[in-house]
Amino acid sequence: MSLSKSSYNPDVLECLANLSNDEVFTPPKIVNNILDVLPKEVWSNPNLKFLDPACKTGVFLREIAKRLIDGLESQIPDLQQRIDHIFQNQLYGIAITELTALASRRSLYCSKYANGEYSVSKFSNPDGNIRFVSTNHVWQNGRCKYCGANQAQYARGSDRETHAYEFIHTNNPEEIFGMKFDVIVGNPPYQLTTNNDSKQAIPIYDKFVRNCIQLAPKLFSFIIPSRWMTGGMGLDSFRSEMISRTDIKELHDFPNCRDCFPNNDIKGGVCYFLIEKGYSDKCKVVTHSANKITESMRSLSDNKGFFIRNNILVNIYNRVLTQSNKYVSEMVSSIGCYGLGSDAFKNTEKYGINKIEDKPFKDCIRVRGLIDGHKRGEKYISMNNFIPTVSYNKYKLFVPEAYGCGAIGEVPSTPVLGTPVLGTPGEACTATFVEIGPFDTEEELGNFYSYLKTKFFRALVGVLKNTQHASAKVYSCVPLQDFSKSWTDEELYKKYGLTQEEIDFIEENIQPMEDK
Repeated sequence: MSLSKSSYNPDVLECLANLSNDEVFTPPKIVNNILDVLPKEVWSNPNLKFLDPACKTGVFLREIAKRLIDGLESQIPDLQQRIDHIFQNQLYGIAITELTALASRRSLYCSKYANGEYSVSKFSNPDGNIRFVSTNHVWQNGRCKYCGANQAQYARGSDRETHAYEFIHTNNPEEIFGMKFDVIVGNPPYQLTTNNDSKQAIPIYDKFVRNCIQLAPKLFSFIIPSRWMTGGMGLDSFRSEMISRTDIKELHDFPNCRDCFPNNDIKGGVCYFLIEKGYSDKCKVVTHSANKITESMRSLSDNKGFFIRNNILVNIYNRVLTQSNKYVSEMVSSIGCYGLGSDAFKNTEKYGINKIEDKPFKDCIRVRGLIDGHKRGEKYISMNNFIPTVSYNKYKLFVPEAYGCGAIGEVPSTPVLGTPVLGTPGEACTATFVEIGPFDTEEELGNFYSYLKTKFFRALVGVLKNTQHASAKVYSCVPLQDFSKSWTDEELYKKYGLTQEEIDFIEENIQPMEDK
């Protein structure tokens, strides 16, 4: 039976991709969608060299092999000669662990040893062209200088995986194989945890992208998290580099990662892109949302240093730009603006709190926050060096700093915190909330709240909010209004001249916000 015609029922790599795991395995269907963005002529070119610099299951190399076996049939009619040429001269991989090296060779060569009895192409060595070299972190001041790994956590013995990936632990990735690659594809590791006591993690996929670009391939396509589109967590410079590129020919974005990886939960979604050497024009941006796909040709850097993911939201924001130059972000405080972390009610000494009570007392400060880690409430405190914000003695709105997962139009509330809190003069908050204000009157505050509840407002928050966090930045596309009056969606649609398609998009994708 021809290798190119073989059917897998079930496909073991499809099964692996459906496992919930820290490593995100790529389903064969998605791999082929990514390979479809490459020019068709690559599959009939026997001189091109392909690299997957982050092999997990070998699925990318396997699917490339299938296409080349079909595409080169007329040039190399003998099947075995064709397989030998492709596997030994065109396909190369760098595994992320010793285990994934074995799995990748099994997927590609049908044997975990490339020189084994059952290998479909006999190599002179057991690795074939899929290598794994145990690599060490390079520690500086408690961190790896290449990937930022925490030394206390990742300085392990040789019997444990250290996640020091060879491809990004070098300044010269071109020396790994000592050759030029024409096409680079893959799905790199996404992140590393930063310490033993926190679930916070640092991204590393940007480092894989940068080293691939350094190799200067003709074609380069990766699938990675979409968080880079708004920056943060060390991704600001990477975002700037990406949106300023004119050689990104296609960008496919999945705001809900489950539309791509059904069994993974990647906050902010995922995307894959094609960088083509020599291309310098607008990018084809394709948004995949459930069963609906939209696309447009546009520059990635049209919008003041940030990238708007959804094509219809681009049009809506451009309409806002014609009438507005002030935005709600100007009214939003920094996180922890009163110097009180979200754990302030629990760790009072940490924040210089001298006294904390459930009821008011003389010279106390009323503080909104999270009580016992599971419910919203208020405490009355006295503390050293309390610094009031400009909104402290005025009306303001306390909005949860973290809610949802980054989907467009999420209600700014959580099961624990509920909806935003209308704050009165003399109230403060912990870092559980951000503060929006000041407002001189309770009526103005109520009018702003009517604006926040509109679908229009939350659609524009969705331009930049692609994780659960909602700092001042996510309000940078929401225009300020006259808050001497209340606002409705109908008034806002008319004010900004939205088309029926744009109105339908907002109405269909954003649920009403009800007070709880």
